[in-house]
Amino acid sequence: MNVLAISAHPDDETLGCGGTLVKHRNQGDSIYWIVTTVCHEPQWSAEAIRRKAVEVDNVARAYNAHVFRLGFLNAQLDRVAIGELMKPIEAIVEDVRPEVVYVLHGGDIHTDHHALFTAAMSVLKPFYMLRRGIRRVLSYETLSSTDAAPSGAGRMFLPNVFSDITPYLDEKVEIMRLYETEIHADPLPRSPSAIRALARFRGATISTEYAEAFTLVRELM
Repeated sequence: MNVLAISAHPDDETLGCGGTLVKHRNQGDSIYWIVTTVCHEPQWSAEAIRRKAVEVDNVARAYNAHVFRLGFLNAQLDRVAIGELMKPIEAIVEDVRPEVVYVLHGGDIHTDHHALFTAAMSVLKPFYMLRRGIRRVLSYETLSSTDAAPSGAGRMFLPNVFSDITPYLDEKVEIMRLYETEIHADPLPRSPSAIRALARFRGATISTEYAEAFTLVRELM
């Protein structure tokens, strides 16, 4: 099975569905990963940009994933025309033909997340799904973005699909540590203890030790 994870920033997918991606990898599924943005000068130094690129390489190896780097500027996706953002995503989906797609939650506080979700949903319209091999689209939560959004019916993350990641949580945390420029120290939200705490809470929901939660956007039976 081909699986596609769509992230705005490199660490989104590890925070949101990293344990589930490890599960897919161990089941022999082929993992493809879209990293939509890159850091850029002068907001980041040349050395920071280099380090972040190496981190993506290291994480891709950990997932045994093929990575697509779209190269849009970080924190500026809201300035990109939706059609321009759709084009590379659509080309990748046509080529990869994923059966399952994981995309970040559209109600997040980060404007990049909202813009990317909107573009991805245009690519993943229901009448396109069958011809592109897509059976299931799930959105994931991202610590420090989903939880930071203001309350509102249109922005809340309402999970209705859960993935037991009990055997994979430790590896998820270790993969997050590969993001040396992104991981937080305790008690901030991208810290190892916060990742474990959210996984424990989601696990308790389904009577397992650790889990990841998703919102089912669409499924074709």
